[in-house]
Amino acid sequence: MAIRPRSTLRFRGREMAHQQIGMEVLNRVKDDLVELAVVESFPTKIEGRQMIMVLAPKKKQ
Repeated sequence: MAIRPRSTLRFRGREMAHQQIGMEVLNRVKDDLVELAVVESFPTKIEGRQMIMVLAPKKKQ
């Protein structure tokens, strides 16, 4: 059983007007972890007031 970390961004108040900044933050996290993990699900839209990205560890060789 593999551990699948989840990165969640929660938007409050006026932050909802700047969802593209949240997408940039998740892209930065994805780029920083490219050597360790692969993205299983990347948010294409906002779910309520949250953006959720699920990661999975890369296979060891």
